[in-house]
Amino acid sequence: MSPRRNRPRGGARNGNGPATGGGRGIGVEHTENWRGQGWVVRRISGAAAAKHYRCPGCDQQIPPGVPHVVTWPEFGDVDDRRHWHAPCWSARDRRTTRVQRSRNAPRY
Repeated sequence: MSPRRNRPRGGARNGNGPATGGGRGIGVEHTENWRGQGWVVRRISGAAAAKHYRCPGCDQQIPPGVPHVVTWPEFGDVDDRRHWHAPCWSARDRRTTRVQRSRNAPRY
C-alpha cells in the first residue's frame, strides 16, 4: 500500500483563499524605494521564465528556467520593466555601473 497524500492535487481550493498548486510561478508584487523612486518588484519562478533576458546589475544573460526578479518604476510604462538576477537586485546599492572597455584598453 502506498502512503496517503496529504495535499490535494492540481488546482483544488482551500476554504478561504485562491487556488493552491498549478500556479504559473509569478510572485506577488510589492513596492520598494530605490534612488528616491518607488519600484514595483515581482519575483518570477524558474517555471515561468521562458525567455533570455539581460540583467542590468551584472550585464550577464538570464537564461530561460532561472528564477529572477522583474522590476519597473511605480508609475512607469511596460517598456520600463527590467529583469534582474535576485542577488543583483539585492546588491544594487553596492554595485557601480559597468564600464565597457576594449580588450587592449588599460585597466587603471
